[in-house]
Amino acid sequence: MRSEVRAAARSAEHNPVLRVLARAGYAANGVMHALIGIIVLAAAFGGSGAADQTGAFRSVAAAPWGFALLWAIAVGLIALGVWHAVAAVGARRARRTQRLGILAAEIGQAVVFATVGAVAASVALGARPSAERAAEDASAGVLSMPGGPFLLAAVGLGVAIAGVAFVVMGVRRSFRSKVTLPRTAWGHAVAGLGVAGFVAKGIALFIVGVLLGVAAVQVDPGQAGGLDGAVQALLQLPAGPLLGVAVGAGFLAYGAFTILRARFAKLSV
Repeated sequence: MRSEVRAAARSAEHNPVLRVLARAGYAANGVMHALIGIIVLAAAFGGSGAADQTGAFRSVAAAPWGFALLWAIAVGLIALGVWHAVAAVGARRARRTQRLGILAAEIGQAVVFATVGAVAASVALGARPSAERAAEDASAGVLSMPGGPFLLAAVGLGVAIAGVAFVVMGVRRSFRSKVTLPRTAWGHAVAGLGVAGFVAKGIALFIVGVLLGVAAVQVDPGQAGGLDGAVQALLQLPAGPLLGVAVGAGFLAYGAFTILRARFAKLSV
């Protein structure tokens, strides 16, 4: 039975329609990150706006025919989530430890992309969610549990480690294993965008993890925050606006890289 399920997943993984939609999902993810980068840059120069996924989606919704683009983004992200779930089930690695590692990574990405796609769809339907409020509410729920501060601290540590992992992937250019780039100046330029983008996103995730850790130590969910909270905390630092410009530019680079990843991604596990 298990082998039949895996065989069905491998067949679905090679379905041309799903593969096209998965590549569209990468493009949608890139557009979202590029919009976040623009919002971060605006905040660095004194502007306003939520520098996270919900802020990006609300910006799209405010544009002419924005609801149509939002639906396209939602479908692409959800399809990318489905592809990662299928890839997790159909993983071909022989060693059990490798298979478990791939399963965890692919399922995690599947949940993230499907959830963000659902948020995009909700905004297209007229909802106005707040990622910051959601992060604070979730933190309050965790802190109210027995041992909640320790659990929230563990979550914050996990997010911070994910941020460090993004930075390492950028510096070491290990993300290149996920794409097939031409050995030309164009390929080197795309890789350069990846370096800047992964480092910038990693810094933002690390700050989110620190904020969750502070909320756990102080037992104050108001100290917790998502990506927008991380950007606001960054802007409060000495030379904050300059750091904000660097991170905003990095998110633009990550968005451009991810859009191009739609063309160069290796759709196999």
